[in-house]
Amino acid sequence: MQAMDIKNYSIEELEDLAAKIRNKILETVSKTGGHLSSTLGAVELIIAMHYVFDVNKDPFIFDVSHQAYAHKLLTGRWDSFDTLRQFGGICGYTDPEESKFDYYKAGHSSTSISIAVGAAKAIALKKENRIPVALIGDGAMSAGMVYEALNELGERKYPVVIILNDNEMSISQPIGAISRHLSKKMASPFYQKFKQKVESMLEHLPEGAAYMAKKLEDTIKLITPGVLFEEMGLDYIGPIRGHNLEGIIDALKLAKELKKPVIVHAQTTKGKGYHIAEGPKEHWHGVGPFDIKTGKSLKKSNGKLSATQIYSNKLLELAKKNEKIVGVTAAMPSGTGLSPLIEQFPERFWDVAIAEQHAVTSMGPLAKEGFKPFCTIYSTFLQRGYDQVIHDIALMNLGVVFAMDRAGVVGEDGETHQGAFDISYLRPIPNMTLAAPFNRQSFERLLEFAVDFKTPLAIRYPRGSFIAEDFDVPPYELGKSHLIDEGKDILFIGYGNGVGRAIETKKELKHLNPAILDLRFVKPLDTETLANLAKDFKKWYIFSDSAKMGGVESAILEFLESSGIKDVKLESFEYEDFFIRHGKTADIEQFLGIMPKQIAKKLEAVSKKQ
Repeated sequence: MQAMDIKNYSIEELEDLAAKIRNKILETVSKTGGHLSSTLGAVELIIAMHYVFDVNKDPFIFDVSHQAYAHKLLTGRWDSFDTLRQFGGICGYTDPEESKFDYYKAGHSSTSISIAVGAAKAIALKKENRIPVALIGDGAMSAGMVYEALNELGERKYPVVIILNDNEMSISQPIGAISRHLSKKMASPFYQKFKQKVESMLEHLPEGAAYMAKKLEDTIKLITPGVLFEEMGLDYIGPIRGHNLEGIIDALKLAKELKKPVIVHAQTTKGKGYHIAEGPKEHWHGVGPFDIKTGKSLKKSNGKLSATQIYSNKLLELAKKNEKIVGVTAAMPSGTGLSPLIEQFPERFWDVAIAEQHAVTSMGPLAKEGFKPFCTIYSTFLQRGYDQVIHDIALMNLGVVFAMDRAGVVGEDGETHQGAFDISYLRPIPNMTLAAPFNRQSFERLLEFAVDFKTPLAIRYPRGSFIAEDFDVPPYELGKSHLIDEGKDILFIGYGNGVGRAIETKKELKHLNPAILDLRFVKPLDTETLANLAKDFKKWYIFSDSAKMGGVESAILEFLESSGIKDVKLESFEYEDFFIRHGKTADIEQFLGIMPKQIAKKLEAVSKKQ
């Protein structure tokens, strides 16, 4: 696999290449789905990176890396690009296992500058002539980790080039003063020339005059978009036009020559080159297959409400009745279903941008003051606020509800996004209660229960629709399970969407009639019911879309051990101890061996041997 050598291309040839790359991306994503507007907007920036820097030795670091499709196409993956996000195919994010030109695995935002600082330290220690280059979007600048990295970089002055891709939109419209600050339209040549002149004057002026000149420079800085970075010790170039290849190349060459930390601020348009998607249109950030001519989705609906829609509808219903209900999300109002609540109750529901730590902690005082906060964050992203869950919510035993969307396999986004670990990382936390619904009615009942619950509660639910069909269920009681099918022979224990998988597996069985228990709570467990079931069923099978280690099986094994129950054998269909790759959910589950037909076939085979 070789990178394309474009260093001798003319500007006209580079512009032609940009058009070909955009066309390739558009044709591919329209068939496979994937990230679109962000990656179309970054094409010229990435071409310029490859033109000015050496991808064979310089670390190319992409924040989130969903915008790196052009980089993939420039590094030997043109012919395989039609396998994008497919099982066994090209990953939708950078992946060193896929290509030596992908420096780092990524999928979450705001990590790139920290990675660049670490790379710069290694390069300095090895005394090598390499420069880390990081491409980060303005939306990612809302996370505190960015400023932790910038703070050290400005102090230590490692040669690092940071390209700030300012498209005036993260996944949703940017929130906060920083995004507005970065979007100021001020011509940079004036400031760059002014700065150089002032620095030259300061070297020759008497002390008093130099002091006055420095004050004048500081005053000018207050109205320039680079003030934040300059005050942190970084040089600033920009804003520049992010689709003008000649201008970008000139700016990157200058940044490279400075041999110190530099921010190159480029203003771009999301969806550039595909007019239907151009501009701050949230829908086009990530898409399924669509018709290029019309922009209409080709995805067929199964006619069922998604778990996200069920959550959104029910929480809105509850919030209309109870003004104490409040909520937060971190840059995912549409993805989490919170958009309708933010629109109807903007004073009670907030999008705080890509700032999961802040989102979690900020809900604590609201609970303390008598409100009922719903912290609505994907399972994979709540990992980023783990310390805050422990230190700022659970330690205070505050009644915050963590609504964790995208629990389980999420499909094409792959390793960085699979919601596998929330049970394992939340279950050990004191004061934390863990629950999960398995269909629409159980979800609505659980949310009704959650409103009046006084201590921390984490609810997990899947991407898309539940496996199980709708049927009525009893109200939730703390630590109480629900036997939904009495059966005989063996016991299926389902948690969350695992209940639906257990139900579908039973339909495939011909010679076995298992009982099915909806566990409902994995913490606290319904120990009374489990102890009674242990008298009648000696073989238990666990169904949960989660990591096995520290998961539902672990919780039940701990109960059996502490209860002295030794004649019950467990087998779990949870995920084994590895990161789950990308692909269509059905393909992944087939690979994992957890499709109902696969499980039923296995159980029938075991039954025949006994």
